[in-house]
Formats: sequence, structure tokens, C-alpha cells
Amino acid sequence: MPTAIRSIHATAVPPQPAVPPTTPPPAVTPAPTPELVHQIFPFTPLANIAANLPHVLAALAAASLADKPMLLMALATICAEAESFLPLTEAESPLNTSPGGQPFDLYDHRRDLGNLAPPDGANFRGRGFVQLTGRANYTHYAQAIGQPLVANPTLAASPAIAAQLLACFLASRESSIRRALAANDLATARRLVNGGSNGLDRFTSAFTIGSQLLKP
Repeated sequence: MPTAIRSIHATAVPPQPAVPPTTPPPAVTPAPTPELVHQIFPFTPLANIAANLPHVLAALAAASLADKPMLLMALATICAEAESFLPLTEAESPLNTSPGGQPFDLYDHRRDLGNLAPPDGANFRGRGFVQLTGRANYTHYAQAIGQPLVANPTLAASPAIAAQLLACFLASRESSIRRALAANDLATARRLVNGGSNGLDRFTSAFTIGSQLLKP
């Protein structure tokens, strides 16, 4: 979306139908500790990981995505999108705000994001571990996770809900992501989330280090 999940990027793309395996793959056991994940995120404060990793693991488990490939996918995505391991709220920039204009006015009439008029741009700016952006995406994912994101958009930046949004987004593209990971095609896996190659270096590094550290 911004960007729809900036990953959910520049347009509101309908999610692909999830096709879960008949039997969910076994979860990583024991679950990774903050100390282990800190080795994947060497530039991130351990306290941030300790505070937010439980939300991510719980959301992945609830979506049957706690197996090694999808757990690594989630962690590598966070590293590429929100390396601080904190849900982000999009800041003003020339990409979203015109010179001398109101904050996020360039988003206000973005029909591809489902925005209708001011203050939709500011209200539905990018938030989360993968930035959910635009009225259409907030509406869709509000229904998907059962949270009032349209009435209270800032919820998307709360750790537990940001983790649910991440898991829901990955689940919507699960089949394609699993095929890319099985082929060791990390560029395609990244593109399925980001829509391009932004952050691919961090994504690849995190995935590769995590693959060596995590037990299946």
C-alpha cells in the first residue's frame, strides 16, 4: 500500500487469495529469542526487539506462518521496512506533501489509494511494520483483522495490530512467497511485498543470517 503497506505500496492492489497448505508446516521450535533475533538486526536496540517480537510471533502463529521460511520472510521484511523493529508512521516528505502545502496533501486525492479528499492523506498515511497506506487499504485490512482502522487509523502503528497487519499481508501472498523462497529467489519474494527492490540488501542480509541461526 503506499503505498499500501509501503509494501502495500503506491496503489491499492487487491490481495491474492491465500491458499494455505492442507497441513500447516511445523513452527520453529523453540521460538526465536530477542537475543537471537538481535543477531539478525545488529543495528537495532535489543529493547525494541524484546518489546515487539512477541507480537510478531503471536500474529504469525495465529496465521499459521510460524514455520522457518515464513518467519524469516517476516523478519527480513521488518528489517527492510522498519529496521528499528518499531512500527513506523510515515513522515512528511516531498513524496507526500507539496511545497508549502498541507501535510500529506499529495495523497488527499489519490484515487488509487481510495482517498477521497482532505484529510484522507494525513489520516491514512503509511503506518506499521509494512506501511499500510490509503483509505482503501485501511478499509480492507480493518475488515480482515477485525479492527476499527478507518475510525482510528493510528491503531495501525500499535505493535500488536501492526504485527497482525504484517501477518495478514504475508498470508494474502503466501503461495507466491513460498514458491519464491523455495527457489531461493529473494528478489521476487521482496518484490511481492514491496513492489520493487527497495531495501533488498537489508532483506537479503537478514534472511541469509536468519537462515543460519534458526532451527526448523
